[in-house]
Amino acid sequence: MSRIPQQLTMAVIIGNRGFFPSYLVAEAREQAVALFSRLGINTIMLDETQTELGGVETRQDAKICAELFRAHRDEIHGVVVLLPNFGDEKAVAETLRLSGLNVPVLVQAEEDNLDKMGLATRRDSFCGKISLCNNLRQYGIPFTLTTQHVCALSGEVFEKDLKRFEQICRVVSSMRGVRVGAIGARPAGFNTVRYSEKLLERLGIAVETLDLSEVFTRIKTLRDDDIRVDEKRRLLLDNADASAIPADKLVTMAKLFVVISEWVIANDIDTTAIQCWTSLQENLGINVCSIMSVMSGQLMPSACEVDVMGALSMYALASANMSPASIADWNNNFGDDRNKCVLFHCGNFASASLESPHMGTADIIGTTVGKENTCGAVHGRLKAGALTYFRLSTDDLSGEIKAYVGSGQSVDDPLDTVGCRAVIQVPKLENLLAWICRNGFEHHVAMNHAASAEILHEAFTRYLGVETYLHQ
Repeated sequence: MSRIPQQLTMAVIIGNRGFFPSYLVAEAREQAVALFSRLGINTIMLDETQTELGGVETRQDAKICAELFRAHRDEIHGVVVLLPNFGDEKAVAETLRLSGLNVPVLVQAEEDNLDKMGLATRRDSFCGKISLCNNLRQYGIPFTLTTQHVCALSGEVFEKDLKRFEQICRVVSSMRGVRVGAIGARPAGFNTVRYSEKLLERLGIAVETLDLSEVFTRIKTLRDDDIRVDEKRRLLLDNADASAIPADKLVTMAKLFVVISEWVIANDIDTTAIQCWTSLQENLGINVCSIMSVMSGQLMPSACEVDVMGALSMYALASANMSPASIADWNNNFGDDRNKCVLFHCGNFASASLESPHMGTADIIGTTVGKENTCGAVHGRLKAGALTYFRLSTDDLSGEIKAYVGSGQSVDDPLDTVGCRAVIQVPKLENLLAWICRNGFEHHVAMNHAASAEILHEAFTRYLGVETYLHQ
């Protein structure tokens, strides 16, 4: 089961400054409780008995609030700071520092009304937000801004910002401590998918390895009528039309699926990268593509050709919006249209993203290992719609992890070919491809049906410390 968090918990800080109307704090708290409850977000916040109206204004307030947050540190995915009035910028910053939280922070400030600018009703949150952000920067605390400088807590603008912030928090939470399973050796001819485990370790990402010889040994211990084998066979049948696949090939695939799944569970693996050719074809007479397709559909993405960075890219995309991600080659030009191209892979895409998916053979690799030994590739056309593409890479020359991300469209222009394929449209595609080549990125790219480019850019650049190019 995927460990991407579905329901999130937010720590909420309501700033206050005594010579502004304090009743605004109580009003903000009431509105916040209603909004977060309606959106299904758990909250950790002070109540009216712990500080005045549950706000944070003094050093003592900051200590009380920080202690509350520390007690729930393992539950908290993000912090939302609300400024119903100017607020005390130092107290809010102190709260975050004392809490020890290392999660995304969203800063909201309430807007003033022109007919309420008297001493008893004015807020001055417009100014207070600038002061708070200045202090957060001094404290070295990264933060996210709302779309508008000030916005109503109960309004549509902030609700959209909060939903977007949820996605940022989910990406950051998912990527910290993610565990990748590298199954088999990188294909000898694919230097392009080399990566640095040591650089990943800096980000808290662990890589566990499994040799294919161990996989083959474990498969031999499984009987055809094992209940676990039947369970996996049914998952494969439900994933794509397999009417053209011989029964014995499906059983072999199911046994491979059992071995991979049990290793994944035993080692707390979140995403996998698998040696998909040519050892599997030569030893088992099958392709692993359908198994990878099922796992990606379960939000436990699986990348081809032991592309560990590709698997992590898929995982980041899936975590942003709980939508299955796939990996493909930047593969072909699309005639003379320089803003369109073809994405292609033998057959690993998540089936939910495809039109009429069916299981067949991998025709290209079949020319070298025998078509009959490649059963298991998924064939289908990517559905039309919004698309986000993303790629992480380790750069040993600079000692850094880097990435690029952007938005496009999967379009339904005619395309006569096999495997998993898509025609996509990307603004200024030629510029993007030149940037990819000049900066030494791989030929693989992860993508899914989403519009999350800016969310991934914010999560990785601001909170995960990964320089990320946003293509526009």
